[in-house]
Amino acid sequence: MQTGTLISLAAYFIVMIGIGFYAYRKSTDTSEGYMLAGRNLHPAVAALSAGASDMSGWLLLGLPGALYAAGLVEAWIGIGLFIGALVNWIVVAPRLRKQTEERGNALTIPEYLANRFPNQAVALRVTSAIIIVLFFAVYTAAGLVGGGKLFETSFAGMLPGLGMSDYMTGIWITALVVLAYTMVGGFLAVSLTDFVQGIIMVTALVVMPLVVMFGAGGEGGGSIADVPVEGFTDLTKGLTLVGWISLMAWGLGYFGQPHIIVRFMAVRSVAAVKTARNIGMSWMGVALIGAIGVGIAGRAYTERNGIVVDDPETIFIVLANTLFHPIVTGFLLAALLAAIMSTISSQLLVASSSLTEDFYRLFLRKDASERERVNVGRVCVALVAVAAIMIASDPDSQVLGLVSNAWAGFGAAFGPLIILSLTWKKMTGAGAVAGLVTGAAVVMGWIATGASDGLYEIVPGFIAAWVAIWLVSLATRPEASTAGGTEQA
Repeated sequence: MQTGTLISLAAYFIVMIGIGFYAYRKSTDTSEGYMLAGRNLHPAVAALSAGASDMSGWLLLGLPGALYAAGLVEAWIGIGLFIGALVNWIVVAPRLRKQTEERGNALTIPEYLANRFPNQAVALRVTSAIIIVLFFAVYTAAGLVGGGKLFETSFAGMLPGLGMSDYMTGIWITALVVLAYTMVGGFLAVSLTDFVQGIIMVTALVVMPLVVMFGAGGEGGGSIADVPVEGFTDLTKGLTLVGWISLMAWGLGYFGQPHIIVRFMAVRSVAAVKTARNIGMSWMGVALIGAIGVGIAGRAYTERNGIVVDDPETIFIVLANTLFHPIVTGFLLAALLAAIMSTISSQLLVASSSLTEDFYRLFLRKDASERERVNVGRVCVALVAVAAIMIASDPDSQVLGLVSNAWAGFGAAFGPLIILSLTWKKMTGAGAVAGLVTGAAVVMGWIATGASDGLYEIVPGFIAAWVAIWLVSLATRPEASTAGGTEQA
């Protein structure tokens, strides 16, 4: 059984690496090509790439696991995310696409901020790059944890461990395949693989809950109304106001996720943004409903059939191994790897782009050639991956926990900063730095003190950053030009 599944996964890996080499021949001659695919992404590719890189392993592991453990009340996370993503496409996407090109053809978010506020250019580039690399190391680790859990759960004892556990072997396999196509093909490879992976993910999320409820396993796990847990299908069971705010606040994170908003910078034109938005939001709605269905229907099935699930975050894997033919199981596990790898590759590339453009070129080699910048970017991809592997080495790590911390860090640090830099002409460079530092510091402090057990850390971080930008910008307003909204150099 497991041999057929392994064959399916091997075929999936080959396709992903093949796309990487295709992209290598198309768009890696220049730094703009390597980092943004020449700003020429088709709307459908940009849309599914944004969605797939956004959702990560938490869509098939963390969210279904939360629903499996706590019931329908956890669906508020998905509702908050959908609203946040929609507003992000409407408010941020067209403005960021236009302004990053107009302001010095910026290739990274830190570079855009530096061009927007030249008086604070170095401080903004360095600070934002540090935050990007720091939180992306944690975020990438969350994806690798998902890969480790997949191989540990599905192929226990079958993998050549090389002295490592199945968990660590899974982490290394996941990391090496992602590195293969990301380092070689750059942003175009990441975007094209995201497109394919997005299609695989949404197909799996539609098929699995339907099979659980109505397929061969339906007799044992059909209706989700009979789960023997009080209030399991109640959307408000045990929900407090603070709890509801924390769940809905996940949507605030969208405005500050560099690996998502960089897709807005790469779409072929401002006019194409609307098409990309419609495609992306349709994909996201179906995917979220499917993930919720996996968690709820999976709990119904396992309860009725006496199946013990030690880790709720593995419910998708358990169902894939239990209900499907090995070849189909391989497809479903490929969907999980697609969710994991699409996000990891995006995060590695954005982090390496910041290291290359905002450290290497800024301090070491200002006149680096296009080829040198591409090669340095490849090295930085590998360095960030190694740091993420070290963080992910703890087998007790929880995907949703790691993702929530990194999501909050980016959302609070960059969210208010991006929104206001695009929409408020009175914003100053000093205000930008204040918001960036305040948002990140409040999130990390909130986590360190354990306060996030009550209120999700993105809420105080986002509010504090917004207030800091507003107050400091007003206090330093004489620095700025009232006509153009851009500081004078």
